[in-house]
Amino acid sequence: MLDILKSVKGVLKPEAVCIDNNVFRLHYKGTTALLLVCCLLVTSKQYLGDPIDCIFDGVKDKEKGKAMDTYCWIHSTFTVQVPPNRTGKIGEQFPYPGVVTPQEGDKFKHHLYYQWVAFTLFFQAMLFYVPHYLWQVWEGQKCQMLVMDMQSPVTKEEARRDRQKLITNYFSLNLHHHNFYAVRFFCCEVLNFLNVIAQIFFTDLFLGYEFTTYGWRVVQFANMDQEDRPDPMALVFPKMTKCTFHKYGASGTVQRIDGLCVLPLNIINEKIYIMLWFWFIVLSVLTGLVLLYRIAQVFHPQLRLQLLMVRARLASHHDVAIVARKCQIGDWFVLYQMGKNMDPIAFKELIGKLAMRFEGKDTEE
Repeated sequence: MLDILKSVKGVLKPEAVCIDNNVFRLHYKGTTALLLVCCLLVTSKQYLGDPIDCIFDGVKDKEKGKAMDTYCWIHSTFTVQVPPNRTGKIGEQFPYPGVVTPQEGDKFKHHLYYQWVAFTLFFQAMLFYVPHYLWQVWEGQKCQMLVMDMQSPVTKEEARRDRQKLITNYFSLNLHHHNFYAVRFFCCEVLNFLNVIAQIFFTDLFLGYEFTTYGWRVVQFANMDQEDRPDPMALVFPKMTKCTFHKYGASGTVQRIDGLCVLPLNIINEKIYIMLWFWFIVLSVLTGLVLLYRIAQVFHPQLRLQLLMVRARLASHHDVAIVARKCQIGDWFVLYQMGKNMDPIAFKELIGKLAMRFEGKDTEE
């Protein structure tokens, strides 16, 4: 397990300069790492052994058994969808849910998704990383270049003054030219929200429209009496299924051989997707709240002022108010991002210099 976690530690590696926020990082760090770990788990035979083992009557040859396992893995297995009016107990009337003798009119549910689980999880992990990649390209290391030498509290006084002078001159020359920078970040946040919603419906499609209600059914299942509760995990991810193998007999006629297949891989799959169900729901709610919070920032300058005061907590409220009034949403966003990465004392001094420049008291350029 430690080897699997080590293989994705690069995704969780902290960055020198923060260019986003915690919820944004839950998408491209937390979710991407989670999906990659799940992908590695379902492809690791160390924990589960063979993904499928089938038993066919009359087949004792080991090599033939492997061939039939491969056939059932490739061509899918199936379960019988038993109508509600046909009752029975497991171990008496039938060995396992969905594994019954089919009758006229019964429908078969074929299970082929398990071949694609690893590929799907990897594909989803890459999609969660796309907004971060776009923001990295659009951001162009602007924040890193602005806060250079200002992150450490032990920076030399002369170097800090020179850097503050450069930043002050930069803001004076580029004031009101950062709106597009902020808009692109907001677009990436919207893309995060659209992506997680799309992933919920994509997973639902992938699992035969069973995913959107999967977690809720598992919660209900846990609260029901053990005797009469149908296990939703066994219905979506059956551990035992049926498989039909056709071959030529001695006389040249086609023989049909029915077998039972055990799918140990679904022990992991059912846990993965119940975890993903809760994770996607929580992530979509958090991202939606962040978007509402961002809309409030755009349309309420007073909120931006309060947030900048919190970020520049060591600066005087008078200086922060002067800077906030002068800044548009893009300028405020760049300044707020810088405050995340700069030493609080250095940020306080920068706010003071910007206030003096905006008041016309500091004309040094």
